[in-house]
Amino acid sequence: MVRHLLSTMAAALAAVVLVAAPAKAQNAAPETTKIRLAVGGKSALYYLPLTVTERLGYFKEAGLDVEIIDLQGGSKSLQALMGGSADVVTGAFDHTIQMQAKGQPIVALVQLGRFPGFVLALRNEKAASYTGPKDLKGLKIGVTAPGSSTHFMALHLMVQNGLKPTDASFIGVGNGSTVVAAIQRGDIDAVVSVDPVVALLDSQKLIKIVADTRTLEGTQAVYGGPYPAAVLYASPAFIEKNPRTVQALSGAFVRGLKWMQTHPAEEIARILPEEYALGNMPIFIQSIKANLPLYSPDGRFTRAGAETALAVLREFDPAVRDVKIDLAATYTDTFVEKANAASQ
Repeated sequence: MVRHLLSTMAAALAAVVLVAAPAKAQNAAPETTKIRLAVGGKSALYYLPLTVTERLGYFKEAGLDVEIIDLQGGSKSLQALMGGSADVVTGAFDHTIQMQAKGQPIVALVQLGRFPGFVLALRNEKAASYTGPKDLKGLKIGVTAPGSSTHFMALHLMVQNGLKPTDASFIGVGNGSTVVAAIQRGDIDAVVSVDPVVALLDSQKLIKIVADTRTLEGTQAVYGGPYPAAVLYASPAFIEKNPRTVQALSGAFVRGLKWMQTHPAEEIARILPEEYALGNMPIFIQSIKANLPLYSPDGRFTRAGAETALAVLREFDPAVRDVKIDLAATYTDTFVEKANAASQ
């Protein structure tokens, strides 16, 4: 109870400071221009708004020098933030709930993805005998990294179908070519991943897709409601100390999201590093086009999405299930509202 009280007080204090800050001060120069941003698998389309914002030069135009630290998965990015080697993270919204439960609050600032885009797929050799998530028992399942949101999707499906979290083995395979190699070698029986990896594996007839959250309908079928995906998050202490920096960073991301809404997949692909296409540009462009509805048009959050995430985490995470969570303290629209107002 004490730990929860402290986390709530910290988030509330940050919110008060941010709302009370004079508009003039918020428009002034950032408190710090050098930002270390951690991400778990930057080439994944899950994080496309980050790369778009970077490549368009929006961070620099906001007066920021953003160092992007690319790690294996979202859990690694979270560790970097908590360990002090990163200032902010683009990662799964889930972590804001989990860390509040641990008394170490973090706050989501911009929603990048309105639904996850995760796909659960089986290697063809295992697909023939698959009738539903209960058949995941005993399998080796590839995820970006244990403790990441790809891991959580598999756990959710397992628990929903009467299995325990320990009924399958989870192997961190990262993103990109490492996933393709793990499937090709047979190192894993199934995988939870995102495009363009999923689209590439599917085009090569190496997998069978059995659960798909690349659409709103698919997300509701898997999770039972809307489910926030990638967000920009930071600690309350960093937000309180650097509100103008956070505003500049949030504004850059909102600009990137709005640019994506008005440009076709082909143009988006042209500004990205060529290696992100994994050697197949047509499939890459097709993947971007298919994923465009996934991204937020304005960076705003929804209460319904946060409630779905909390309900899912409570299924398999005892630390979340056994404590009271203040969802209002897991995110703030303060910065995205100002960024949207400025862009009109």
